[in-house]
Amino acid sequence: MMRIKKAEFIKSALKPEHYPQEVIPEVAFSGRSNVGKSSMFNQLVGQKSLARVSRQPGRTQTINFFLVNNSFHMVDLPGYGFAKVPLKVKAQWGKMMETYLGKRQQLRGVVLLLDIRHKPTGDDRQMLDWLIDNKLPVIVVATKSDKISKGRRQHHLAVIKKELALSPEQQIVQFSSQTGEGKELLLSGVEALINE
Repeated sequence: MMRIKKAEFIKSALKPEHYPQEVIPEVAFSGRSNVGKSSMFNQLVGQKSLARVSRQPGRTQTINFFLVNNSFHMVDLPGYGFAKVPLKVKAQWGKMMETYLGKRQQLRGVVLLLDIRHKPTGDDRQMLDWLIDNKLPVIVVATKSDKISKGRRQHHLAVIKKELALSPEQQIVQFSSQTGEGKELLLSGVEALINE
């Protein structure tokens, strides 16, 4: 399994001309605002504050590139579906993400984050459908798994699968930034995407 020995923030970008120029594989992380993306990043790379964790949802407003093990980029996309962001800004984010996801040659796949405690939203379904339509491999991750008892988790995962129309055998990685649960499984998935 992949071990992350080094991870560093490289740059933020709004347009393709701002993206890093290196031709190395990239894996993007996407999800609703407040789904725990920054905390997951920090848990995966074993650093407390590589990605800035904010109490205020919708803080990530650029595409952020992190160089991992000097060999690939983990890419943090702006959270979607946050109500307090003006519609004009939302439209800009949508265009920025669609440009990155649709045109970036180095992109190998997307990790789609959902909060295990909540039913997927229309935004989540739209994002998954868009990724599938554009033939981008997706790893579905249910975050904040430590907030639900192990006995209740299968019920919550079944709801997610039903709402997203996933096949029963589709694996969902249960992940906790607090306990590290799911870290090895997710890193294995990321490694598989990079090596494809």
